[in-house]
Amino acid sequence: MDAYRDQYAKLFKNGQGVVLIAISADPDTALASWARDSEFPFLFASDTGTIVARRFGALADRPGMTNRNLFVVGPDGRIAYRATPFREVDPSAYTELGAAIEKAVGRF
Repeated sequence: MDAYRDQYAKLFKNGQGVVLIAISADPDTALASWARDSEFPFLFASDTGTIVARRFGALADRPGMTNRNLFVVGPDGRIAYRATPFREVDPSAYTELGAAIEKAVGRF
């Protein structure tokens, strides 16, 4: 999540026309504390029942755990890009993500 925070202005256009929502199986109180302490400029959503994780195929092999998947949803509500799993330690993954966002929402 630190990489998303650190690249937020570039990748997510400081939130102009782009909404970043990090969804986790962690409780909302833990997510709120983490987001505040780490000064994340984007939204968090809690999926403790793993309903969203199941719907998007993000359940891990261990109960209650999820994979780090990433989806870009275009203005039309359709998934425009998926990285399952997202390779957060691979710098080229962020280049691909930036290109997918540009393609989905256009240049600002």
